[in-house]
Amino acid sequence: MSALYLHQLPDWPQFRWRQDELADSLAEVRYRQGRLLGRMGSLGFALRQAAMLDTLTADVVKSSEIEGEILDAGEVRASIAWRLGMDVGGMPSADGNGEGIVGLTLDATRNYAQPLTDERLFEWHAALFPAGRSGRAPITVGGWRDDVYGKMQVVSGPIGKERVHYEAPDASRLAGEMRAFFGLVQCAIGN
Repeated sequence: MSALYLHQLPDWPQFRWRQDELADSLAEVRYRQGRLLGRMGSLGFALRQAAMLDTLTADVVKSSEIEGEILDAGEVRASIAWRLGMDVGGMPSADGNGEGIVGLTLDATRNYAQPLTDERLFEWHAALFPAGRSGRAPITVGGWRDDVYGKMQVVSGPIGKERVHYEAPDASRLAGEMRAFFGLVQCAIGN
């Protein structure tokens, strides 16, 4: 069988790339990043806070849309502002619908240098799925998934004409794969 997904490649996860082909693009990104940081630095404190609030709100709302959950941007904004100690006067009150993803996003962005661990990831998962369900389906929360109901797949299409877009690694591989990933994350942030 030929590999369909990255995790099925024989040299997974030992990726190789041509640095000479990436150098110019990476240099351009770093240049633009520097310009953006310079411009942000010239803004006053209030404008920097407003820009951060707008960015975090958009991140939370758009991330939720990917999963099919539509959140009220005003309520998300109010929740983020309240958690960051900003004035929430005139903003709608948060209804709790997006509280899990707001907390997760703030933890990930504010505490990015903290180690990513099983426990931290499981806390995020529990915040996203406090009822232990994804839609109507029961899911494992605060632990690695199992393959009791078959392989984890991303599928679309009507019954009988389903199309598999992705098949995840076997559940028996998850703990090892995640520990390797955690190690890469720690190297990337310099811890």
